[in-house]
Amino acid sequence: MQVLVIEDNVGVCSMLEMFFGKEDFNGVFLHDGLEGYKHFIDNEYDMVILDWMLPSMDGITVCRKIREVDKNVPIIMLTAKDTESDQVLGLEMGADDYVTKPFSPLALTARMKAIVRRQSKEKNNLEDAIETSIIKINKETREVFISDKLISNLTPKEFDLLSFFAQHPKQVFSRDQILERVWGFQFYGDDRTVDVHIKRLRRKIGRDNQPFFHTVWGVGYKYDETVVINEN
Repeated sequence: MQVLVIEDNVGVCSMLEMFFGKEDFNGVFLHDGLEGYKHFIDNEYDMVILDWMLPSMDGITVCRKIREVDKNVPIIMLTAKDTESDQVLGLEMGADDYVTKPFSPLALTARMKAIVRRQSKEKNNLEDAIETSIIKINKETREVFISDKLISNLTPKEFDLLSFFAQHPKQVFSRDQILERVWGFQFYGDDRTVDVHIKRLRRKIGRDNQPFFHTVWGVGYKYDETVVINEN
């Protein structure tokens, strides 16, 4: 697997390079945001590991610009910023996931391998379309229509999350189950990334009285198009 790592901390790069060698990942390590973005444009990669704070061009800008030219390449952001607003910003720009520093290289490589497994499974078990009375999802073209209106601003992970729930209507899933089924790994620690993605999907596809995604208190979330919230 070809991995582009854009990280200005040479020590972090050396550590990752050692672990990548054990996992048979072919890593290219760059330390400048603008240089990293230009290198991505000129080459093909299966994954991008991207630091938040970079010289010349910050990681958020690099992430946004990569998404403008490639909607599907997985992007994992490395960040010392752990507030929800920072995480939302990274996800808004198109990151699939974030890992807060300091981090375990074993945990990062485990997530990377999980992404590879999930992508392989999706290719081997591709359901071209999901259609209900309200929503139409084309998994091959990665297009979503709500009441025949194209929703064009979903990030790759938001698309994956919506597709998963639309295939399991009214079923309740815990955050850990969602992370395992959609992100492809068992998660230990902060699971707010699920909450952030659900919140953003509600805002992008929901209506004032029909959010589609519903919180089941003490358990997790479910997707239900039939529930309409009484506004009175």
